[in-house]
Amino acid sequence: MRAIPLLTLLLSSWFALSAHADEAQDWLTRLGRAEQQQSFEGTFVYERNGSFSTHDIWHRVQNGHVRERLLQLDGSAQEAVRVDGRAQCVSGTLAAGLGQSPEAPSRILDPKKLTSFYDLAVIGKSRVAGRHAVIVSISPRDPYRYGFELHLDRETALPLKSLLLNDQGQLLERFQFTRLDASAIPSDQDLQPSGDCSPVTMSAAKAPELSATQKWHLDWLPPGFQQISSATRKDAQTKSTVDSLMYDDGLARFSVFLESANGADVNETRAQLGPTVAVSRRLNTVDGEMMVTVVGEIPIGTAERIALSVRGEKAAAKP
Repeated sequence: MRAIPLLTLLLSSWFALSAHADEAQDWLTRLGRAEQQQSFEGTFVYERNGSFSTHDIWHRVQNGHVRERLLQLDGSAQEAVRVDGRAQCVSGTLAAGLGQSPEAPSRILDPKKLTSFYDLAVIGKSRVAGRHAVIVSISPRDPYRYGFELHLDRETALPLKSLLLNDQGQLLERFQFTRLDASAIPSDQDLQPSGDCSPVTMSAAKAPELSATQKWHLDWLPPGFQQISSATRKDAQTKSTVDSLMYDDGLARFSVFLESANGADVNETRAQLGPTVAVSRRLNTVDGEMMVTVVGEIPIGTAERIALSVRGEKAAAKP
């Protein structure tokens, strides 16, 4: 048998990897478009931290707007209605899990940007909810973020199944359709919330914005994360000022909240529920002691390092 030159093997391997990466980018581009262009209805299962819930979903794209209704089928009825990604009404625990912060910018999936911090590859095919799917792997290039395995519908590129994995390949969160009708266009009645779905009003969702008293910054950020929003609010209950910063790498997000400790006996925390972590620590500033809290779907070690890197300086007084 004639030996194949090593360089030929290496080049063929490189081109194969490049082709898989390009194919994965194409699928993710289709995914980003599908959720903004494709109407559908179906039923999916959500798993986190060993607990399961089942939901019906109606998703309609019409006149440039996306309207979506989610209804939990397990236990007490819980519901959310969103328009263009913004919560219009919520009930039960879906208020925390599915209602987006009013000041949070919409996510725009940019596969080319992701390739700087994630390895993208098409790794196989599967069948989910009776539909054929292609499997796309999104693997982080560092330990500062999680990886994903997406099973995308071959016909529409909609996500039939999504697995969120830690650096050891352990499952943190699963989303999986058991039924999907991509030919259905939900009616107005399908998208109409029940009487138990409480409207999200601007007065309830958005406290008055204030001028920041501190210029906050992070001495360390995981590569690729950029600040996408900041706000200063007054908590309606405690009357204290809360500064918030949000960061994004194009796929993962986390927020940093800063609030005066006011001499209160508040313990530092370190908690995780599925992929979501919360880490808080005390920070001494010229204005006194502050409590820093980092919340997001990032590894807990990343959150701890971010919390330790928060710095602040007194903002110049405005005339």
